[in-house]
Amino acid sequence: MRAVILAAGRGSRMGGLTENSPKCLVSLGGRPLLQWQIDALRGAGIVRIAIVTGWRREQLESMGAETVHNPRWAETNMVMSLACAEAWLRSNSCLVSYSDIFYSAATVSALIAAAGDICITYDPDWLALWSRRFADPLADAESFEIDAAGRVIEIGRRVTDARAIRGQYMGLLKFTPAGWAQTARLLETQSNAERDRLDMTGMLRQLIAAGVEVRALPRIGPWGEVDSASDLRLYEADLASGRMRP
Repeated sequence: MRAVILAAGRGSRMGGLTENSPKCLVSLGGRPLLQWQIDALRGAGIVRIAIVTGWRREQLESMGAETVHNPRWAETNMVMSLACAEAWLRSNSCLVSYSDIFYSAATVSALIAAAGDICITYDPDWLALWSRRFADPLADAESFEIDAAGRVIEIGRRVTDARAIRGQYMGLLKFTPAGWAQTARLLETQSNAERDRLDMTGMLRQLIAAGVEVRALPRIGPWGEVDSASDLRLYEADLASGRMRP
């Protein structure tokens, strides 16, 4: 099992914190976000890790991982950053992680062990976190539904009723080579412009609509995503109070 961390974007919503460095190098609890991900992945036994770089790529060369560059990072969405690591995805099962999140090694281990060619993790207790992050939790929440067997049947749409959301997608996935082959076939049906605009939940939604099975499992232990300076302050306060443990 290998891992790919998608770290090409700048993270402009972080304001001055990412003016001169990638979002994944923002510090949380004295460690860059990227180090939280690397530590969790290695804590679950993953040795080979690749970082897909973009903004300020030179600052990511010393993180103890291999790098793959997305030269069109400013013009493309996350799916095209993922496609930059296609050589890894074709040949090995890979965990794929967003670079603006943190999670536990236990969640990584569960995802490694999960059956299925495409698997994702989700937070079933999302509303408690979203209520602390946003004045209106639905302003940033997206649809997420699974069936009794743990297969995703809906993801990534705007919703108006929190009771209709079973969880929130975390930004941590697994592809086997067979799962990536199904994904690559989907991408081949689209124009260059469509691929450039495609985000991850949009891609997952299209895969599900095409009959591809996407399985989901709940997180184990702490997790969070950092989209703003206020998110960072929230998690720092949780660390200081002992509400969240590193």
